[in-house]
Amino acid sequence: MSNTPTPHISASKGEIAGKILMPGDPLRAKFIAENYLTNAVCINKTRNMFGFTGLYKGSAVTVMGSGMGVSSIGIYSYELYNFYDADTIIRIGTAGALVPEVQPRDIVIAQGACHDTSCDRQYGLPGTFAPIADFGLVKRAWELARKKNITAHVGNVLTGEVYYDASNSLSGWSKMGVLAVEMEAAALYMNAAYAGKKALCLCTVSNNPLTGTEDLTPEEREKSLTDMITIALDI
Repeated sequence: MSNTPTPHISASKGEIAGKILMPGDPLRAKFIAENYLTNAVCINKTRNMFGFTGLYKGSAVTVMGSGMGVSSIGIYSYELYNFYDADTIIRIGTAGALVPEVQPRDIVIAQGACHDTSCDRQYGLPGTFAPIADFGLVKRAWELARKKNITAHVGNVLTGEVYYDASNSLSGWSKMGVLAVEMEAAALYMNAAYAGKKALCLCTVSNNPLTGTEDLTPEEREKSLTDMITIALDI
């Protein structure tokens, strides 16, 4: 594999760690690098999708924004898995609760990702592909949450293709026990499966789209979310 950057990532091969944390917001990536990593170096600025590689407890970690939606994380995670030899990508984002037991600021560990996208059509499978996380990462995240006394829930999320859904379909997913809705996990899990790599999605609950409540401010979305970040780093 050459050191030529991809169309979307300007880092050279070797500048990106095997473990990558991917918040949706590139400014959250910058915040994590500045506050949790040592010797962090910016390795990507293309399209302002900031990426940084540094050390956490002596081990190399890259943190890089994914953007919003399956198309954006689909591009970045594919390139990271296949062109930069990333082994593990952990999405750290926000989600909307869909069931009463999931409360604001709780953590959702997405063991599976239902979706309403067309991402799986590219594989030409004679059925419907069920995108799931790496079990070892799910298990480790659950153990760390319990050790840190952090409220966490393990189950399905819904990866939605649109944010403003004219069909108001979320109540149906809630009835099926889907814990929360977000917009990226399914594409990440599919790319990991296709590349034979590992993936996990951790989300902090920021709102409840069924009730219309909003519980985290834009600044909190960018700079708080400490519980989720520390779990992801310690995995």
